[in-house]
Amino acid sequence: MKKILCLAVLLVATNSYAADDAKQAKNEWQNTTISEATIAKIQAAKFEYKKCVSDEMQKSDYAKQESRQATEVIIKQCESVLTKMREVYLAEKVPEVIADRHLKQMRLQTTRDVLQNMMYAEAARSSGQSK
Repeated sequence: MKKILCLAVLLVATNSYAADDAKQAKNEWQNTTISEATIAKIQAAKFEYKKCVSDEMQKSDYAKQESRQATEVIIKQCESVLTKMREVYLAEKVPEVIADRHLKQMRLQTTRDVLQNMMYAEAARSSGQSK
C-alpha cells in the first residue's frame, strides 16, 4: 500500500514539474536583435537627452531654486528630447513596452543624477564654498 501511495505522489509531482517547465518556457525571455544602425540612432538620441539636461543644469536660474524644484524643471525642459527618442524606437519597430521601459529607466536615473548634483551645489552654496 505504501509503495502505491509513494508511486502516486511521485507521478503527480513529476507531472506538475513538467507543467511548470512548459509554462516557464512560454514566459522566458526571447532574445531579439537590434541592428547596429538602430543602436547608433538610440545612442545619438540618448546623447542629445544627456546634453540637454547638462545644458539646463548650467543655467544660473536654477541656483536660486530649491534642488528638488530645479530638478523637476530641468527634467521637464528636456522631455521633448525623450519624445524624439521614443519615435526613434518606434520607427525601428521596437515594441512600445520595451521602448517605454527603457525611457522610464533612463529618465529615473537621470533624475537621480540631476537631483544629487543640484543638492551638492545647494550644499556648497549654503556652506559658502561656492560663489
